[in-house]
Amino acid sequence: MPRDRHEPTTDELELAEIDAATAQPVTAGSAAGSQIDDPSPAEAGTTPLRRVSSGWLALSSIANFGVSMAFIVPLSFSLAVRISDLAPGHEEVLGYVTGIAQIVYLIASPLIGVWSDRLQSRFGRRSPFMLGGALLGIIGLLVIASAPSVLVIGVGWIVGLMGWATAGQAIQNRQAETVPEEQRGRISALTGLLAQVAPVIGIGIAYAVSSSTLLVFIVPGIVGLICVLLFTVLKKEGSSATIARASAVSVKTVLSSYVFNPRKHPDFGWNWLGRFLFFMGLYFNTSFGAFFYAQRLDLPVKEVAGTVSIIGLIGIVAATAGALGAGFLSDKLRRRKLFALIGAVLFVLGAVTEAFAYSFVTLLIGSLIMQLAIAAFSAVDQAIVFAVIPDRAQTGRYLAVVAFAQKIPSGIAPLIAPFIITIGAVGADKNYTALYLAGAVLALIGGLVVVSKVKGVR
Repeated sequence: MPRDRHEPTTDELELAEIDAATAQPVTAGSAAGSQIDDPSPAEAGTTPLRRVSSGWLALSSIANFGVSMAFIVPLSFSLAVRISDLAPGHEEVLGYVTGIAQIVYLIASPLIGVWSDRLQSRFGRRSPFMLGGALLGIIGLLVIASAPSVLVIGVGWIVGLMGWATAGQAIQNRQAETVPEEQRGRISALTGLLAQVAPVIGIGIAYAVSSSTLLVFIVPGIVGLICVLLFTVLKKEGSSATIARASAVSVKTVLSSYVFNPRKHPDFGWNWLGRFLFFMGLYFNTSFGAFFYAQRLDLPVKEVAGTVSIIGLIGIVAATAGALGAGFLSDKLRRRKLFALIGAVLFVLGAVTEAFAYSFVTLLIGSLIMQLAIAAFSAVDQAIVFAVIPDRAQTGRYLAVVAFAQKIPSGIAPLIAPFIITIGAVGADKNYTALYLAGAVLALIGGLVVVSKVKGVR
């Protein structure tokens, strides 16, 4: 690419400093460590990626499974139960708690991403963030379990989300800079599938120990920590102790480093937008899941866990078909966007079905279609993300930008949804029909953006 013929600005010089610090090694030697699958930080972005072993793929996916369980079970069930105990009749509080926590993480995530790219450690750049994030996440869950007020629940979830989201992002960073193109569909499929299965199993566990508030929160967290430990210990990351030591990073530099030029990287930009819209639709339709099922089935919120668990367990079949079918077929056919569109269309069908469902059978059918759709879209779009990253040497930096496309919706959708469900609401019943239809429209637009605008991926 030819350089622009102008003098670099201060911001450009600061970005160049980050680029050099994260991409250039002190020595040309391979990083120390027993994990031969991972490229060293010195090699990132400069050498072709080697195929990784089946064991690496499996343990990476299992680590993501554990983090997903610890992260999603509170979002989809246990937080709603705690809030209904402390603030009965105020469902909107759940949206405020989860939305504020997401906003706090969004503010902090650029610093975490750059810090991860620049980390000098004998344990690598990503593993310390996986383990540290999991430990912080467990602390947050303990705070929520013992919280005497909604305010303390909110603080606890900020801590918990910060930890588990950091651990999950570190796993994705390692996948993106390690797995070659010909295996990206399958790792995205496995990761997406287990992310769908995790909350189902987690809610089943929570229901089994529902007599203890502490266990409802801590058991999924312990599972998450064990899964992360398995990956980091059995598939050790190469040392990053030899990467160049960089100067201190200012707040301005951190924020500037997450501004990318969509004209220079159009595929990255368009995929970001499509992903943003799809996940906005998804979070419209999942943020109030426990309350939605309770209203449609005329059950107390505390008794919804069993129903949600049954629907989720049956939905594992649909999630398996969606993730593995789309991921592996997209590798074989070398076509990603077709399956992204199929996922978006199926999401619309499932959302519309649930929007007008008032029986267990209809809710089950709608949920099965949606799980099929979410798994298919997530698996393929993750492979697209890995393909369009502008610079693999700065994976943490760019995947933090990609994470915005999912985290911003997860932060603002719960804040917008309370207004939508009150439109035309009668008595205590909320207008979940309008919420689910709005989610369907956004998801479809997101899928169409990816299919029509991302040119560098088939």
